[in-house]
Amino acid sequence: MGDPGVAKSQLLCYIDRIAPRSQYTTGRGSSGIGLTAAVMKDPVTGEMTLEGGALVLADQGVCCIDEFDKMLDGDRTAIHEVMEQQTISIAKAGILTTLNARVSVLAAANPAFGRYNIKKSAEANIQLPAALLSRFDLLWLIRDKSNSENDLRLAQHVTYVHQHSTQPPTQVEPLDPKLMTRYIAACKLKQPTIPESLSEYIVSMYVDMRKQSRLNKGGHTQTFTSARTLLALLRLSTALARLRLADVVEQADVNEAVRLMEMSKQSLEDDEEKGRSANPVDAIYSIIREMSDPDTVRFDEARQRILAKGFTPDQFEQCLDEYQRLNVWQVNQSRTRITFV
Repeated sequence: MGDPGVAKSQLLCYIDRIAPRSQYTTGRGSSGIGLTAAVMKDPVTGEMTLEGGALVLADQGVCCIDEFDKMLDGDRTAIHEVMEQQTISIAKAGILTTLNARVSVLAAANPAFGRYNIKKSAEANIQLPAALLSRFDLLWLIRDKSNSENDLRLAQHVTYVHQHSTQPPTQVEPLDPKLMTRYIAACKLKQPTIPESLSEYIVSMYVDMRKQSRLNKGGHTQTFTSARTLLALLRLSTALARLRLADVVEQADVNEAVRLMEMSKQSLEDDEEKGRSANPVDAIYSIIREMSDPDTVRFDEARQRILAKGFTPDQFEQCLDEYQRLNVWQVNQSRTRITFV
């Protein structure tokens, strides 16, 4: 979701082209029946037949829905069951059945008031119910910020394409779309499993996210954390393992999944508010302080938690040095334990 003119539709069209199995549709041009299934009367036999919609045809693939905010409320409710149960229940014209809709939904929406108002929540900007937004694993905001360098580069690109009807020359050679399609198809054949040793770590990350959401409840928050967040964390971790063509999910995959979720939340926050609390050293100290039990923290656990929050190793080391110089904590020589003084 984001401001008009930030190439959301182009992104959806490109993903529709490179995905091995996909369907592209628009919000205003789609009805609930067109997305799920329609009962048709056979002109020859006169019997009632069932024809699948976009979500059914994209089973085990991706369904790209553009102008998601333009859909009617009655048509949008058809997506609730798909995103929660991965099925579509039909009870029409004497036909009672359940169709598989194991599909990933990629939707793009424009703000209701022209430009995105960062002071309001996501459901207020796009005027979508919170129950539907909570079913999406990630919510990314793309804003049209004024930047002279980016504006110049974009204008030069557009004018070159209009003048020469081709892409401008680049310093890097893009990957062949057919190669990307074959790679994605190979990744989808993998079914990674989560080892038992990672269960505790995933649970602790989810509990920490719930705790952070509870602490920020009184302040300005754009998102909410529920049990669906844990399912999203598992799905993202498994998808990252597929990208490596691996059979087992590793801790690095979980950390990257948490980082993606944190970055998606930060994209919805106000730049001014982020600037007031943007000191990474203080933020890292607060995280380590919460992890202390009662006055010690394992060095490896603290580092993994900080990196999962989206901070860099240099920022972590800077925080350690600064607060050790202030005699707030001490790090032992083997760098295995942080002890608060």
